[in-house]
Parts: sequence; C-alpha cells; structure tokens
Amino acid sequence: MAKARKVYICASCGSVQHRWIGKCPDCGTWDSLEEQTVSKGASADPHEEAKAWTAAIAAPEARPIAEVGADAPPTPRMATGIGELDRVLGGGLVPGSTVLLGGEPGIGKSTLLLQAAGALAGERTPVLYVSSEESAEQVRLRAERLGLDTRAGLLVLSDTNLSRIAEQARKTSPRAIVIDSVQMVYKGDLDAPPGSITQLRRCAGELVALAKASGIALVLVGHVTKDGRLAGPRLLEHLVDAVVNFEGDRAHAHRVVRAVKNRFGATLEIGLFEMTGRGLREAPEGLASPASSSAEPRPGTVACPVMHGSRCLLVEIQALTATGFLGAAKRKASGLDSNRLAVLIAVLEQHAELRLADRDIFTQAVGGVRVAEPAADLALLLAIAGAHLRRALEPASCVIGEVGLAGELRPVGHLEQRLREAARLGYKRAIIPKAGMEPEPVPGIELVRVKDVDGAIQQLG
Repeated sequence: MAKARKVYICASCGSVQHRWIGKCPDCGTWDSLEEQTVSKGASADPHEEAKAWTAAIAAPEARPIAEVGADAPPTPRMATGIGELDRVLGGGLVPGSTVLLGGEPGIGKSTLLLQAAGALAGERTPVLYVSSEESAEQVRLRAERLGLDTRAGLLVLSDTNLSRIAEQARKTSPRAIVIDSVQMVYKGDLDAPPGSITQLRRCAGELVALAKASGIALVLVGHVTKDGRLAGPRLLEHLVDAVVNFEGDRAHAHRVVRAVKNRFGATLEIGLFEMTGRGLREAPEGLASPASSSAEPRPGTVACPVMHGSRCLLVEIQALTATGFLGAAKRKASGLDSNRLAVLIAVLEQHAELRLADRDIFTQAVGGVRVAEPAADLALLLAIAGAHLRRALEPASCVIGEVGLAGELRPVGHLEQRLREAARLGYKRAIIPKAGMEPEPVPGIELVRVKDVDGAIQQLG
C-alpha cells in the first residue's frame, strides 16, 4: 500500500512547499499555503493523459525565429455559431487552445456553452460535452428546451473521472470538448477530494496538455468565489489560453461576456446577451433604450456613447443625490470607477461652485455594462449636477467628453462613430467638447460644443 505524505500548496500561485510557512516564498502571499495529502504511489508525470496523443509526434527542435511558421498557414478558427461569443474570443475557438469560462451559479454558463456546442457540432465533426454535475438525461432535457438539433454530432458524457474522460476523447476524436465543470473532475491516483488544489492543478494541467497534443479546442467551466473571482489556484488562469467572465444579475435578463485574458485576440471586446425562455439571445444592438423611450426629461439621467473594443454602446448613466452628513457623506458607484467619481465631485465643487460635501451621491451605469473610459466623464458630471440642481437635459440628448482637473473639456477618440450610433438610436442632440477637430457631419444630429464645465452645466434646462 502506497504511503501518503503531506505537502503545502499555495492557493495563489500553486507552488508546492514541504512545510508550512506564513508567507509563500514564490509569490509573497501571506497565509496562502493549504495542507494536502499526496500518495507516494501517484504518478509524477503531469502529462500522463496526453501520452497516447504525443506518441507519434516528433520531439521539437530549436531553430531560428525567422523560420518559425514561415510557410505555415494562419491559425484557423472554429466559429461557435454564436456571433457575440466569437467576437469576445477573437473570431472563434482556436484548435488546441483552452478557454476558461467563469461566472456566478445560475448565471447561464451551461446554457451558453450547450448552445455553442450544439451549433458547433456536425455529423462528421462531433463535439463532446462532459457534464460532471448533471446527468446525461438532464443535459438532453435542456438541449430540447433550447431547441437544439439533438440529431447532430453532439456527444454527451456524464463522468468525473479524468482517465475515462480522456479515453472517450480518444475514441470519439471531437473537434471541441466542453467540461462543465473542472472543479468536479478528479484523478484516481491522487489522495485528495475533487475541487482541491492538488486535483485542480493536476487535472487542469493534463487536460491542457491533451488539448495541445491533439489539436482539440477545450472549454473549461470554473466556479467563482463569493467575491466574484475564479475559485482555485491562480495557476489555473496561467495554464489556459483565454479567461472569459460571464457577468450579469440573475434578477435582470441582460448578460455580458467579457475576456480578461486572451492569447489569440484582444481583451477589449464584450458580448451582449439576453436571457429568454429558450436560452440566451444575442443582443448586438446593445443594452440602451432608443431616444424615443425617454421623451420626458429626467434629472440625473444622461445618455453617453461608450466604446468597448470595436463597438459603440449607448449607456444610460444615472445619479441621485440625497441629504447626508458633513464628513461622512456616502459615495457609491455601480458599474463606474469610484476613483473617477470622487475626482468629478471635486471638479464640481471647485469649478461649478456646487456644495456636495454634505450630500450622499449614488451613481450607476444602467444595463450591467461597466464604463471605465474617460469619454463618459462629462455624462457622469452632468448626471450628478442635474440630480443636485433638479434640472435635466433636453429630450433625445447625449453627452460625450473627458473632464480635466482644471474644469476644461478634452476631445475623445472615435467621435464620429459615437455620433453615428447615437443618431441610429434616434438621438437628435449631442454635447461634445469644443476642443479638437471638427467631426464629419452626421445627418439627423445637432452638435453643441462647450468649452468647460460651466458651459456644460448651462445646457441643463
């Protein structure tokens, strides 16, 4: 019988120590070492499950960088059939790559991936969907509810053993594998429960090696902690090629897919979805309401075109001011940068002579989209000023501009694209900075150029 030994694994970087110490010597994190029991008879090869795939592959040799990939075609991509997801991934799944999808329980991760697997599967190109938390019958019922073609090449496996999963992958040779979720997968020769750091490190490492050796696109579903971060060691995020977050509020229908790491594309793009009774529906038109839906002027509400990657979204920014206590006033921001909120409040007090030190201020970006670019400064500033003064902009007005510490308004990029998107949604008037080049005229929208914060506040009715 194999003897067991105790090791201490860092939950932050995944390093292994033979005794407990307060601070991890590799990453410097305090109190991150967790005790795990490892069997001495366990295999030390981290790529054991990929051996069958790599048996016929020649060992790589060093060569000049100019000769690497000189005659190779561009990396092909497999479109998932869901345009918003492909946008976030950079055009689709790359063969041999690994994508880690995280999100809160019940947000719709399994629904999104089952829809993508159903659209990606074909008769000659099967897709293997491994469910470690649900039975195959439950997956079949969800597929029927989503209206997927169950006669296509979508293969379902309900198992948690890594060796059996790898064996099924070898038998079926799928073009993609979805594992929902990786926290429930275990390796039998490890004396540790599923979801532990030991199991996650080994299972994730072998799955990534299997994907790269076989050219199969791999998608892993990961759990998140109560503060919204991916559960398990940070080593899991370093192993994969892309980390995608699935965000949203279960009380609302809107969902946002955002990439925080992508070795094959940009991390600026987002995908927009709406949860319906038949699954997730793409919402490429954005989450903002057209100008006709808010004909009545509302103090504290300002529309702003913001850029997310290559797309422009009309986001509604709202602010509310209430009586507070001097020295203990509340400042809350939902979907906005709280540091930028504090700066804009100081600009209003210094250059617009608004007394806000004893006012509680609450701000939010409607629709679940996080706004972080400086082009939304002026919209947030006017929302706060309008809520405080009980004055609103004219109907069908939008605001674009960056605010400096001296109260001046600075130009922003992609102005013409922002104006065209606003005009498409029915906005008739745009408040923009006076500085900068004159944009190309956009039919149907009037430009109001202002120089500083005082001029912008004068636009409030």
